[in-house]
Amino acid sequence: MQKTPTLREKSDRGLPVRFPLAAWTQGCKDRRVIEDFERCYRALKSRDRRFDGWFYTAVTTTKIYCRPSCPAVTPKRANVRFYPTAAAAQAEGFRACRRCRPDATPGSPEWNIRADLLGRAMRLIADGVVDREGVTGLARRLGYSERHLHRLLVAEVGAGPLALARAQRAHTARLLIETTDLAFSDVAFGAGFASIRQFNDTVRSVFGMTPSELRRSRHGSREPGRPGVIELRLPYRAPFHAAGVFGFLGERAVPGVEESTGTGYRRTLRLPHGPCSLELTPDRSHVRCVVRLADLRDLNTAVQRARRLLDLDADPVAVAGHLGCDPLLGPSMAAAPGRRVPGCVDGAELALRAVLGQQISVSGARTLAGRLTAVLGQPLEQADGALTTLFPTSASIAGADPAKLGMPVARGRTLVELAGALASGALVIDVGAERAEVARDLSAIPGIGPWTVGYVALRALGDTDVFLPTDLGVRRALQSVGLPGDPPSAVKLAESWRPWRGYALQYLWAGLEISQTSRTSQSRSA
Repeated sequence: MQKTPTLREKSDRGLPVRFPLAAWTQGCKDRRVIEDFERCYRALKSRDRRFDGWFYTAVTTTKIYCRPSCPAVTPKRANVRFYPTAAAAQAEGFRACRRCRPDATPGSPEWNIRADLLGRAMRLIADGVVDREGVTGLARRLGYSERHLHRLLVAEVGAGPLALARAQRAHTARLLIETTDLAFSDVAFGAGFASIRQFNDTVRSVFGMTPSELRRSRHGSREPGRPGVIELRLPYRAPFHAAGVFGFLGERAVPGVEESTGTGYRRTLRLPHGPCSLELTPDRSHVRCVVRLADLRDLNTAVQRARRLLDLDADPVAVAGHLGCDPLLGPSMAAAPGRRVPGCVDGAELALRAVLGQQISVSGARTLAGRLTAVLGQPLEQADGALTTLFPTSASIAGADPAKLGMPVARGRTLVELAGALASGALVIDVGAERAEVARDLSAIPGIGPWTVGYVALRALGDTDVFLPTDLGVRRALQSVGLPGDPPSAVKLAESWRPWRGYALQYLWAGLEISQTSRTSQSRSA
C-alpha cells in the first residue's frame, strides 16, 4: 500500500516544499498538474497555522482570499485557487477575509532565506524601497532592468513590484486605521499612498470596506494613544523561544541606544525619514510592538526591521525537523524549541559592532560600543526613558582618529576603514545586498577575517547556513561534551546541519551558557 504523504512534506534540504504559482494555476484550470494543488488543499483542510504566510487561499465564488488556517468552511476544490503572496490574490480581484485577516500573517520564511535576486527583491520591497525610490530605485539597487525584475516577480510570486508594494501599503493603512485616531489624510500619506483617492480605492478594493467602515469595525475599546506612538502585534510561527532571542539582545545592549527591560527589549534606530524607538515584549501568541516615530511614513519599515531583528518569519518546525534528530542538538532543541537567529535593524551598525567585538568578550564589546556612542552618537531630540542616543553613523566614525577610539590602534584603523567604505557607498550591507559581494568586500579590509564576515552574513544578511568554526564559544561548547573543538573538526561535524547551521549555532551557544551556569551553581554549593 502506498504511504499517504504527510502534511508537512519537505524537500531534501529540510525546507517545506515550495508551491510554484504556475503549478497551482495549471492544476486549478485543467487538473493535469495537481501535485502542488493537492498538497495545498490538504493543508487547507487541516487548518494548520504553520502554513500561514507560505501561501494564500482564494475562493472564486466569494472573491475572498484567506490564510490556510482560516476557520471558515473548507471550500470546494473547483472553487479554490492558491497564490504565493497576498498581492497576487489582490491582483486577481480577491479581497482579504475579514475573519482571518490574511494580510497580517507572518511572512514567508523563503524570502528571508533566499540569497538570489528574488529573495533580495522581496526583502527590499518589504523594507519600503519601492515607496521611497520607485521601481526604478529598486531595479538600480539590484542591478537589473525594471522589465526583467517585473517579469521575474510575476513569474515567481504572481505580482510585480508595484502590486507587492500596494499590498504592503494596504496592510500599513489598516494598522493605522485600527490602532490610531489619525485623520485619514495622515493615514494615507503615512502608509505611502500618493493621494487620498488612491488610499480610498485601495482600502475598498483590498478589504471590501471604506476606511470609515474599517475604523468602526475595530474590535474592543482602545485606550487614548500617545502622539507619534503606535502599538501593534507582530505574529510569529510557534514555537517561539522568546527568552533566547531577547536574552541575546539584552546582553549586548549598548547604553543609551538599547535597553533590556527584563521582560522585553527597547532600542533606538535611524529610519529613512527620521529617528524611531522600538519597544518589543513577547506575549503568548505574538510580540507586542510599541513604535515611537518621528514620521509616520516609516511605520512599515520599522515593523519589518523589528521582525527581522527577532527572526519572526522563521519556520521553527522545518528547522526542528532537520536538526531535532541530531544526537548533539536534539536534546537541547526538545528542551528549548523555537530558538531564533537574532538579526539586526541596521546592517552597517551590525558590521561596525562586529569589528568592535573581535577577540573580546560580549561585555567588553558592549563597553567599547558604549564609549563610542557616548562620543560620536547623535542625541535624540526627545529622549524616551533610558533611550537617549542613536548609534554613531558610519560617516562620524570614518572621520575619527583611530588612536583616540579607546581600543587597540590596529582595530581602530579597521573600524575607521570599514566606516569609510560604508559611508561612501562602496560597501552596502542591507537586506538587498548580494552575500558574495559583501563577503568579498569585507574580506578586503585589513583586520577583518572569516569570523566577522560570517557573523555579518548571519545577522545582517539573513544567511541561516552560516557556521563559525573559529568562534571561541563554539569550541568550548563542543569540548564541554567531549568533542574536538578545533575548526576542521567543527566544520566536519556541522556538515550534517546544513542548511540550518546558523540555528545550530544558537543551540551550541545556549548549551554552553547552561553548562557554565550549572558548573557555577555546583561550585557555589560545594
